[in-house]
Amino acid sequence: MDAAAHDRIPETARAWHAQGRGAALATAVETWGSAPRQAGSQLAISGDGQIMGSVSGGCVEGAVVTEALEAMQDGTPRLLTFGVSDDSAFAVGLACGGTIRVLVEPVGQGGHRLPVQMLDDLVAARAARQALGYAVDTKGWARALIRPGEDRAVDARLRTDRSGLEEDGRFIAVHNAPLRLIVVGAVHIAQPLLTMARACGYAPTLIDPRGTFGSTERFPGEVILDDWPDAALAALAPDARTAVVTLTHDAKLDDPAILAALNGPCFYLGCLGSTRTHAKRLDRLRAAGVSEAAIARIHAPVGLDIGAKTPAEIAVSILAQITQSLRRGA
Repeated sequence: MDAAAHDRIPETARAWHAQGRGAALATAVETWGSAPRQAGSQLAISGDGQIMGSVSGGCVEGAVVTEALEAMQDGTPRLLTFGVSDDSAFAVGLACGGTIRVLVEPVGQGGHRLPVQMLDDLVAARAARQALGYAVDTKGWARALIRPGEDRAVDARLRTDRSGLEEDGRFIAVHNAPLRLIVVGAVHIAQPLLTMARACGYAPTLIDPRGTFGSTERFPGEVILDDWPDAALAALAPDARTAVVTLTHDAKLDDPAILAALNGPCFYLGCLGSTRTHAKRLDRLRAAGVSEAAIARIHAPVGLDIGAKTPAEIAVSILAQITQSLRRGA
């Protein structure tokens, strides 16, 4: 299952409930340090036992499904604690065992079920790329959807993109807008970069007005825009969950894209080119009135310095630097 499917768990649960199959959402609220799925990871379970997603990478899913089916019958959420042995952990690729806690919530009306209207509102906000936190009291099962600016704890978690338990007993699940990667330039590096980015949870878009480069034969299955880069970026409206990479090192294509990206809050802007090429680029940007503060946002030459040589290795270095910027604010 790809990363995009993993990110549509609330939508899947809502669809299963609407089909009359029944649904429950299981969410990891605490995990051990080496777990492949972090707090906030979700598993949707239908009333007929179909699943989508993961809370532990395979250690406890079977037991969670059993509990979810029972929860759909009695309407009572569960906060489950599992001790995972070293042997079980090793079987799914972990270095050691530990403890995982999983919240199981049946979807529906009445009792302590996760209300359908609340799930509808959550799904609508996600579709509109609106950040919010889903908070549930793990003792009394009171729930709320909380938007930025309404709760300091939620704001802090949205900023760091980390779901988790609060000292007051609430579990806060972060629902930030899905990550996007916009690549300008359908060059060889773009081919592995788009594939790797999708595996890491990004929705990639490729921009190149040159039909010979941005062809479906070279990039099968990709979203390709043949507009001029500044027009395409204006339509895409990069936000704080968007990374932008320019790869043509052709001023006619890259410069308009860079100027457009600097006008928005994208969390990463990386530009291909040698140190000399980048120095000339900076001269042009300064001449165009770009401030030093804006120029400081540019990562160039693009990618971490890992000695990359091939297009795939350069793509690895770029995605590593994007990840560093996302997770550490570098």
